[in-house]
Amino acid sequence: MLGGFAAAGMGAAAIPLIAACGDSKSDGPPGYGTGIDDGFDGKVELDVRDSTPDWGPFEVKKAPEGAPNVLVVLYDDTGLASWSPYGGRIEMPVMQRLADNGLMYTQWHTAALCSPTRSCMLTGRNHHVNRFASITEGTTGYPGAAGRLPAECMTVGQVLQSNGYSTFWLGKNHNVPVEDVSSGGAKSEWPLSKGFDRFYGFLGGETSQWYPDLVEDNRFIEQPYSPEQGYHLSKDLADNAIRMLRDQRSTNPSKPWYMWFCPGANHAPHQGPTEYADKYKGKFDDGYEAYRDWVLARMIDKGVMPKGTALTPLNPMPADMANPADAVRPWNSLNPDEKRLFSRMAEVFAGFSEYTDAQVGRIVDFLEQTGQMDNTVIFYCADNGASGEGTPNGSVNENKFFNGYPDDLAENMRYLDRLGTPDTYNHYPTGWAAAFSTPFQMFKRYSQFSGGTCDPLVVHWPKGIKDKGQIRHQYHHATDIVPTILDVAGVSMPEEYRGIKQYPLNGVSMRYSFNDAGAATTKKRQYYAMLGTRGMWVDGWKASVLHAPLSNKGHFGDDKWELYHVDEDRSESKNLAAEHPDKLQELIDTWNEEAKDNFVLPLDDRSAVDLIGTERPQSEPPRDHYVYYPDAAPVPESVAVNIRGKSYKVLATVEITPEAQGVLFAHGSRFGGHTLFVKDGALHYVYNFLGIAPEQDFVSPPLTPGKHTLGMEFTRENAGQHGESLGTTTLYVDGQPVNKNAMRAQSGNFSLTGDGLCVGFDSGDAVSHQYRTPGTFTGGTIASVTIDTSSKSFTDLQKDAAATMETN
Repeated sequence: MLGGFAAAGMGAAAIPLIAACGDSKSDGPPGYGTGIDDGFDGKVELDVRDSTPDWGPFEVKKAPEGAPNVLVVLYDDTGLASWSPYGGRIEMPVMQRLADNGLMYTQWHTAALCSPTRSCMLTGRNHHVNRFASITEGTTGYPGAAGRLPAECMTVGQVLQSNGYSTFWLGKNHNVPVEDVSSGGAKSEWPLSKGFDRFYGFLGGETSQWYPDLVEDNRFIEQPYSPEQGYHLSKDLADNAIRMLRDQRSTNPSKPWYMWFCPGANHAPHQGPTEYADKYKGKFDDGYEAYRDWVLARMIDKGVMPKGTALTPLNPMPADMANPADAVRPWNSLNPDEKRLFSRMAEVFAGFSEYTDAQVGRIVDFLEQTGQMDNTVIFYCADNGASGEGTPNGSVNENKFFNGYPDDLAENMRYLDRLGTPDTYNHYPTGWAAAFSTPFQMFKRYSQFSGGTCDPLVVHWPKGIKDKGQIRHQYHHATDIVPTILDVAGVSMPEEYRGIKQYPLNGVSMRYSFNDAGAATTKKRQYYAMLGTRGMWVDGWKASVLHAPLSNKGHFGDDKWELYHVDEDRSESKNLAAEHPDKLQELIDTWNEEAKDNFVLPLDDRSAVDLIGTERPQSEPPRDHYVYYPDAAPVPESVAVNIRGKSYKVLATVEITPEAQGVLFAHGSRFGGHTLFVKDGALHYVYNFLGIAPEQDFVSPPLTPGKHTLGMEFTRENAGQHGESLGTTTLYVDGQPVNKNAMRAQSGNFSLTGDGLCVGFDSGDAVSHQYRTPGTFTGGTIASVTIDTSSKSFTDLQKDAAATMETN
């Protein structure tokens, strides 16, 4: 309601309101004092010359005097033992510089997976309260797993934006529902609707570092230049971060800012400049078991781990509960080729990480050059443990993991010298995930163990931290970052926002620890739950369930729990369940209480293929007939036609000249996808199965100039050993079959994000090696491209298209 303006509308109400003005405020226009003028202390008369203005209630709120800037640098998939400040072998000179003049935290924990942790760092609430039980691709229709931030959970961006801050978000998002990741999709969960003035990055869980799927503010964009011209996503993100800060400094230098900088590193694909990877040649040749021994000694020497910390087993899960995809192959069981391959994968990962640290350094240098460093709070951290998604053998295409398809050593060896380049989408094997998560059990996704949750965190604030270069051992969690930011900014989480009562913060401020190394932690309890795993930490004790994520085993009521006294046993190496059964039961009961209070149930340990393949509500009604048009933005896979596990037809309605060349239709990338294109006068349909050579290429005889319907039909006949679709593909020109052969198709997505469906070009990384991006179609026109998954025959579709062409 807008007082007296509501009934008639602003224009209609204006004349009688002015006519009703009296000699005093109490006799003012109807509607004044009823909401729109709350707090107005001026004087309103008929004539502005006799009135007195009051700007107070209309001014934009300013931040508290002296409020600091805030920079949060959030890496992906990085265990505690990865980086040099914590004793690791990966050099991070910028992080080290900040640690030398700030604080390193050794017991800071996350939710064990990216979207859930990021939701905690957005709102200060637990991830199930945020409805992020899993990643956005794994949402289910339950209160704690729906993947949409509730209105009761105001974000840190909204709080700071409402209190006089500029707010910027760069890099990874992974908190927008997959069904909203499209040009026409709802924007309610996009960053600009969550309290951020600017966004530049990618919305999904991962993207190519060489050919990223970029979004600027509320629109999809193409990358500004190519890898051949020096492009890399980490560099691009830093360029844009500095540009935003430079704009801020030029126009509003007294206004504080909050920046969330989320590089694609260290998530797969592990891609970076070869010269950075080459800096690590030979440094991982001793293998991951030797690395674990070496790095634990370093961590103890640095004070990161207490003296006497024990190393946990490499494969700690009981055989009957373990997920085979997460097993670690002992280094001494590998053949020489495997050792070379696995070592190079670690070198590439290390170079990727250090290169990104150098880009963060450019932002830090800008803050120093502009005199902003002293009163900028920097959090430098990671969102979960090292990733085991490379499986025991590593991968040159991480998307195989999400398709349930194994890697092949011979194929991987062919790419040894190209790891980290645009030719690969690589991920190291599980052995390095275990090594980089030393001394703990397991890695990312295992929320019951610190290997999945304990992450590096450096806090730097010259104005507010006097204890330089010190270590802090207080136990904290990702939910504690928002309360800490609000504390240092001098603002609080409102009890109500836009008329909605807010859910209380689950996190606590860490500021008390900044200048008191001996202060007792203010964190009292923290539950863990992820993909079927469970854990409960209370006052230095922890209960952990023996259940592997994504194992599809269920039977959660039969799970065995273990007990660790973390205050005395940091690595969680000594199971005390038999010695302290009452303490264990107390923690299990507490987990059950927390599960009820935080919307944790039901538990879900289904496989990645099952979870990602779950049908979800779409803004468009279900259909089996899709029509796409040229000169349009790529259509993200989450809202494009779904051909997984189905028979399907692709039909392009075109008119071509003898010079016709280029892409008619493309979806995916060189690491999985399919495309219809014209080359050297012939029609090609290529299905690129998970990037495995050779491409499945179907070629027509030479085409004649004129109007045509060009297309293909895949008839699925059965499933292969790993769930892939097996069948027959027929290539058509004007309804006549011109090529026919067996084909296999992926059971899972072409990619987790991006690489959308395109008509008339191929966005990002080309599906086929037979053309280069963008492969724009020339020498003719494309009317439309139809993709159909119904039982209708290709011939019938062709007749419909031909009839349409005749009328145009």
